[in-house]
Amino acid sequence: MSTGTKPTYCKNCQNNLIDNYCSKCGQRSSVNKITFKETFDDFLDTIFSINAPLWTTLKLLILSPGRLFREYLNGRRKRYYKPVAFFILTTIVYLVLRSLINYDPMENEIIKQEGVVNTTLFNNAGKFMVANINNIMFFLVFTLGLFFKLFFNKRNSLAEFTAISFYLVGVYTIIGTLVMFYLKYFNPQFKMLPILVFSIYVLYAFISFFKTKNIGDIIKIMIAFFLSFIFYTILGYALSLLIVWLKTI
Repeated sequence: MSTGTKPTYCKNCQNNLIDNYCSKCGQRSSVNKITFKETFDDFLDTIFSINAPLWTTLKLLILSPGRLFREYLNGRRKRYYKPVAFFILTTIVYLVLRSLINYDPMENEIIKQEGVVNTTLFNNAGKFMVANINNIMFFLVFTLGLFFKLFFNKRNSLAEFTAISFYLVGVYTIIGTLVMFYLKYFNPQFKMLPILVFSIYVLYAFISFFKTKNIGDIIKIMIAFFLSFIFYTILGYALSLLIVWLKTI
């Protein structure tokens, strides 16, 4: 087949082509030699195109997260940005922006302990946790999924609650990214603000998801969230402390 001629078969699965995309595997018909332009276009396509509509997902996460969760769990997967990919993307954006503005959440923070406790070890553990938050944040995903499964056992499976948690923690990362600029350039004293905003968002998201106004459900949502956040903090900090301690041996 000469250059410039429209291909008649898919180069991926050899299926006969009748359109710009293969009806069997979904690959583009116009696949030729790899170029930097194609690689960049594929990246943009993955993030912004109809195949992975980031903006649609963000809009629903803000306006109607419950609808997004229900539709994604009910099988409308192509319509929305996948939860794990969303989590990874928001984490990367946060880390890049934090590096660009040289933001250190542990700056001027000193853990005050008396006696024989090595305060340097505890401070270093806190710094390690913050520096590796992209890895530590996985704990929050799974503690959220676990505790919401425990409190709402009959509603959804653990895997479904975990998928929802990837979306939620992605939103938490966005909140942290926005607040980071305020803390850096205006007032560094409100470091608990992202957690407060996130707790309100989680309550709003699950009320929307469950379509409930029952006070019992609302109380259970709040308890499940706070327990998951406490366990996430304990696990993340304990792991950081262990790693830092091992490095000193």
